[in-house]
Amino acid sequence: MPPLTVETLVNGGSGLAHIDGRVVFIPNTCVGDLVRVKVVRAKKNYLEAELLEVLQPGPSRQTPVCPVAGECGGCQWQHLSYADQLHWKHQLFVETLSHQCQVAASAIKPIIPSAQQWHYRSRVQIKCVNRDGRFITGFYRQRSRYVVSVDLCPIMDQRLNRLMENFRALFNGSVFADNIPQIDLAVDDAGKCVAVVHYSGAQHSGLIDCLRRSGLHADVLVQSGSKKNIQMICGDGTLEIHVDTPPIHLNYSAGSFAQINLQQNKVLVDILMATFPWNKELRVLELYCGMGNLSFPLARRVKDLVGIEESPASIRMAQHNSRKNAITNLTFSAAAAEDLDGSGVDNGCFDVVVLDPPRTGASSVIKRLIAAGIPDILYVSCDPQTLARDLRPLIQRGYDIVSTQTIDMFPQTHHCESITFLQRIS
Repeated sequence: MPPLTVETLVNGGSGLAHIDGRVVFIPNTCVGDLVRVKVVRAKKNYLEAELLEVLQPGPSRQTPVCPVAGECGGCQWQHLSYADQLHWKHQLFVETLSHQCQVAASAIKPIIPSAQQWHYRSRVQIKCVNRDGRFITGFYRQRSRYVVSVDLCPIMDQRLNRLMENFRALFNGSVFADNIPQIDLAVDDAGKCVAVVHYSGAQHSGLIDCLRRSGLHADVLVQSGSKKNIQMICGDGTLEIHVDTPPIHLNYSAGSFAQINLQQNKVLVDILMATFPWNKELRVLELYCGMGNLSFPLARRVKDLVGIEESPASIRMAQHNSRKNAITNLTFSAAAAEDLDGSGVDNGCFDVVVLDPPRTGASSVIKRLIAAGIPDILYVSCDPQTLARDLRPLIQRGYDIVSTQTIDMFPQTHHCESITFLQRIS
């Protein structure tokens, strides 16, 4: 294949080029790169290629900080300056919503940068393998189950990097190394670290003794199979984050969801509070509420709030957080967001719905909200494509986008968070 010139970037982070009238998607490239590639997947309307060599770098290309950037699947854009990353995140978000939903550019606010471009990640799943006599920690190669060795990750919190190094030394050459496929690490706002060691071996008691003697500066748990088979080894496995002003202190359990960029999570909460005119007459339904990251700041400002979350563990922690912070005008229910029977949503019980779904979005929930005629909806999204898909039926059925705000939660990647405020106008 002849050399190709990258013309633009697309959703998913890849560069786009053309050959013989066909589109070619090339990861780890930037605009203006002249590249040599190998086609790895041929579809009817496009090709997917692997970057073999940058023959001539584009004007905005820079040298990545990480030696395995481009091989490891964790980051996609370390070869772009941070200013370029912000430009493309905003640009691609605008293109997605304007093309798919006809959203006016004036409704899309400029992206809010992250104060930390490096070492911001507070939760991470470390992939492990015992290869060539070494216990290797790292992350999967893009579109692969091959573990790329990573000694130091520049987007992980430094305390987690040190903990990863300690585990590498602890298990290297041990009888347990073949049976540890993953270690989950997390650090909270107080600097407390928690580790969950996934173990599939038979010498369970030996591993526990090893971990108890290790002197690791962390709470440690061992998981065998599903989350139901988890054993506390050291500490209680509980972490704490702080949101809102004055601070609300929220606990969550190891393995449960919390935003990975703790500083930007505070920004996310503040933006949500400023996006809508909350008042003490409002009744709010929050879907995918988790342990209450958004619930408790909202509850301070409204009459009452009902939070729905599928994870019973997260609901138990939300109820704990209610007691801990003496914020009691909330009711939490462990149920799928799609299962709204009995919630009161169909009877006009709620003035506002807030939803913060996973990357897959909330298409089935959206249909129910439209049918219920909810006056105001605030949609927190981590994926522009599923957001656009979910916004289309709302717009078609009488909702107007008042504003949408992007927030960079994930520097060095193509991902971004957003808050969209919709109002029913007909």
